[in-house]
Amino acid sequence: MDIIELTRELGKALQNDDRYIAYTLAKQVNDNDEELQALITKFDNMRQDLSVEMCKDDKDTDRIKELDQGIKSCYNQIMTNKNMIVFSAAQKSMEALVGNIQQIITMCANGEDPDTCEPSTGCTGSCATCGGCG
Repeated sequence: MDIIELTRELGKALQNDDRYIAYTLAKQVNDNDEELQALITKFDNMRQDLSVEMCKDDKDTDRIKELDQGIKSCYNQIMTNKNMIVFSAAQKSMEALVGNIQQIITMCANGEDPDTCEPSTGCTGSCATCGGCG
């Protein structure tokens, strides 16, 4: 078996992991939550409106403040939605898993022993070996 085939096997194992399953189920619930999707659309539209307003030569500071407050309020509603809370936790867990996998692969590519190298659980200050902040 070559390295690409082994990587595909790793991908299959990843998709059978409980963290991946929880993530995909939470994503599906979010996608089907009409209230949440409406809030996300509203948030995106307000961000776009703010961007347009900020680019104008004759900026309306009152409109900018209104949009900014609306964006913050909408974001808070999105992030306190029960489905988004579950999704965010599942996403963080999935990102940690993928980060650990990436760290192990990077360590092995740098010559470390595949059987003993361990991914870092905290920030070392070096972005070169990091799977990402979060």
